[in-house]
Amino acid sequence: MLRSMFVTTVAASCVVALAAALSGCGQLTPTYLKPLSPQTRAMLAEKGMSEQSPVLIRIFKAESELEVWKAKDDGRFYHFKTYPICSYSGGLGPKVQQGDRQAPEGFYLVSLDQMNPRSKYHLSFDVGFPNAYDRAYGRTGQNIMVHGDCTSAGCYAMTDAVVEEIFTLAREALQGGQPSFQIQAFPFRMTTDNLAAHKDDKWYDFWKNLKEGYDYFEISHLPPKVAVCEKRYLVNVAFTGNARPSPTGACPAYQRLPVPRAPAMQEASA
Repeated sequence: MLRSMFVTTVAASCVVALAAALSGCGQLTPTYLKPLSPQTRAMLAEKGMSEQSPVLIRIFKAESELEVWKAKDDGRFYHFKTYPICSYSGGLGPKVQQGDRQAPEGFYLVSLDQMNPRSKYHLSFDVGFPNAYDRAYGRTGQNIMVHGDCTSAGCYAMTDAVVEEIFTLAREALQGGQPSFQIQAFPFRMTTDNLAAHKDDKWYDFWKNLKEGYDYFEISHLPPKVAVCEKRYLVNVAFTGNARPSPTGACPAYQRLPVPRAPAMQEASA
């Protein structure tokens, strides 16, 4: 439904823009259709990235940071830019139920139909909560977004200017052919030391599981392939006979795949 609205809105806006051009009335471009700024385009070019290349987003609650990564010609993702999260509600730990005002943690996918150009919070996209892992635990909630307006009730809220740039980067990637982009939402940067500092937390085992995906990306700079069985994430595995795992059932036989180590990166991710 959202995809249909987005496409219909874009088409309608094109008609308005054409009419404006013909009439010379100077109609302003809607926010969700604005191009990237010249400065952002220059930064992409400087880093060897294109506007329509695939994106990946990482979120770190404790640091209040959202990272955008872009793919280059070698297929690997490179850090593009880090944005400050203006506000998120709740504390460290996953979202459990509707109304707990907690921002989620985990691995999520965003496709074009999750982009919301008419959000009451300026612009937004749905992160995809609950995913298969969340549903395995009976977690509830809906409309969990990255959005503007700098106010949150379970979402990740940015300033309007920041969400415009992130929204446009995501829009260009999806319209450029990326079927969906991955969001990795973490409680903090998942270093060994940071995790050890939380060894007595009730979510420690959950965070250890998240760290598997974090480590895979840190080593490979490729989105981790994530499956769910036995109510846990499995990262970078191949199931025997192409079996389809059940999020709540026993894991089918599988083997862990080798991690394709990335070449030495010239830029830090922070």
